[in-house]
Amino acid sequence: MLLPVSIVFPCALSIESYASAGADVEVPRPDCPDCSAPTTFWWGYWRYVREPGRCRKVFVRRVACKACGATHAVLPSFLLSRRRDAAPVIGAAIEQVAECRGGARPAARAAGVPHTTARSWLRRFRHRAGAIAIAFAASAVELGGEVLVPSGEAMAAAVTAIRVAFSSACAMPGWAGTEPWCFVSAASGGELLATNTISPFYMLGRRRFMPPVPTTEERHGRTGT
Repeated sequence: MLLPVSIVFPCALSIESYASAGADVEVPRPDCPDCSAPTTFWWGYWRYVREPGRCRKVFVRRVACKACGATHAVLPSFLLSRRRDAAPVIGAAIEQVAECRGGARPAARAAGVPHTTARSWLRRFRHRAGAIAIAFAASAVELGGEVLVPSGEAMAAAVTAIRVAFSSACAMPGWAGTEPWCFVSAASGGELLATNTISPFYMLGRRRFMPPVPTTEERHGRTGT
């Protein structure tokens, strides 16, 4: 039996704009990540996303594949799977600790979450930091960026690799000016802090990573038309 997975798309909307659209929000319709067949929209579900000082309810669309019978959630890139807090909020807390600018408690205060919540983010990221550093270093090269050999403390190396990979991604239409940790969510299929022991990423250009759709201006600028 095929298990449902999350497909994360690069979302240009702010959380407020996305939430305001309600169930009418427009999202891309990806091919099935299990069999590559076309999918159809299959309603969805409501969930909450939290930022410091506020919590909003957003609608997450689902797609169904007639070919293999699987269904999948299509997440905006500001979300991580099974995490209420926005990806940039979690990322800021991770960066603060990785760069020795404070521990879990200051990071929790800045994020507006309980200490135990921030501590769970940090423990999960620290546990997977080595694999994350290698994955994003490889991604940077695949995206045409510099070769980075992860070294030093694992969390710091992972954050550095993420920044280099994001810098490389910004050369692609649609990514410049977006949030680095939204890129991380898209690249990891929302599973950055997943509890599974086998990392689901890296799937660049294939399963869970959906490249951004170029704007009209970007298409014209690239083609010279």
